[in-house]
Amino acid sequence: MRWVGPRVLGRFVKRRLPTSLWGRSLLIIILPVFLMQVVVTWIFFDAHWRTVTARLSDGLAGDIAWVVASYEDEPTPQNLAVIAARAERNMQLSVALQPGRDLPDELDRGLFGVVDRTLEAALANRLDDPFWFNTTRYPAYVDVQVGTPQGVLKIIAPRERAVATQAHIFVLWLAVATVLLMSVAILFIRNQVRAIEHLAEAAEDFGRGIDSPSFKPYGAREVRSAARAFLDMRGRIQRHIDQRTALLASVSHDLRTPLTRLKLELALAEPGKRAEAMRRDLDEMEHMIDEYLAFARGEAGEQTQGVDLAALLDEVAEDTRRLGVEVEVAAERPLSAELRPLGIKRALMNLAGNAADHGAAIRLGARRLASGGLEVTVEDDGPGIPEHQRAEALQPFSRLDEARNQNRKGAGLGLAIARDVARGHGGDIELDQSDLGGLKATIRLPG
Repeated sequence: MRWVGPRVLGRFVKRRLPTSLWGRSLLIIILPVFLMQVVVTWIFFDAHWRTVTARLSDGLAGDIAWVVASYEDEPTPQNLAVIAARAERNMQLSVALQPGRDLPDELDRGLFGVVDRTLEAALANRLDDPFWFNTTRYPAYVDVQVGTPQGVLKIIAPRERAVATQAHIFVLWLAVATVLLMSVAILFIRNQVRAIEHLAEAAEDFGRGIDSPSFKPYGAREVRSAARAFLDMRGRIQRHIDQRTALLASVSHDLRTPLTRLKLELALAEPGKRAEAMRRDLDEMEHMIDEYLAFARGEAGEQTQGVDLAALLDEVAEDTRRLGVEVEVAAERPLSAELRPLGIKRALMNLAGNAADHGAAIRLGARRLASGGLEVTVEDDGPGIPEHQRAEALQPFSRLDEARNQNRKGAGLGLAIARDVARGHGGDIELDQSDLGGLKATIRLPG
């Protein structure tokens, strides 16, 4: 037999314990109450019910022994009639003689056998004659038969004379009290757990950029303290976001002003190769500034709203076709979801633009998953990205020129911005091999 150490046993038990606070709270309540009920019931049956039943059975056996001894002293019908009348009047026993009969051979014992064993021991201690009894033939009576030379003496006794029949009342009241106490405790614990669940939902909503103005601290003192700390933290982060947004707006204005002047000067300059090269440099610089600001700005200030994702893909496809590539849209219709339209469109445009830079055919897809979430895909027929470089491609400022040809422009932020948007919605983005032969970018969002 293999010995199981305490660590192995501890890990085995830990894996099977509930993982939620609600489940563990219920276990903390139910397990002690269940154990208490088992112990109390066991003590009751062992110390009370068994003792009372044994005494009752012994008393009944004594009365039956008196009936048998009185009849055997004078085995006449007249004496039997007197004994039967006295037993009926004083002992609630029904006595009858069955001449020429033998004791039954079959034994029909009860389900648990406690009553039968107790009564059998009491009768064996009191009677010298062979006997047979049955406690299950009649629901309210006990059938005892004693063998005598004249035949079988059949004695019917009320069941309460042999068994403490009110024991189930104690168990019933114990069960009712236990259920009531557990119900009250479960209601109180449910309220405390619900407060923690609301705090987790508010934190999740804030992480996804969803405002939860109705959230208020409530529950136990520790839960309220955690909720107030969360609200303070949310306020500080929101102030930081507002300050960063204002700073980015100022930086955007300050950077675009000299760019606009340079563009104006180039427009007034004489045409030539040098001017054309400078114009391309300005365009690339403007595009890089747009990427930097988009990456730093994220989705600040934008609220979620109902969006027709299929219609949004049609818009992205129309804009991407202007880059001179073929775009196919394969989306479930209708397909609506609560999203930040500008943020999700920016992410899709970055993915589609990246695909257009490296392929000639693009396929956009969207569908609702069985779990209730959403899956949006952007595929191309370009050279793709090797599997070992896909994680690096999602990092900011990553430019995998060897894998995806020489980038014509950009700062390597397209995929990073798309992943930022996906994570801001509570999802993520994955890169894989496309059926078209190139790269497949999959955005998975919660429902």
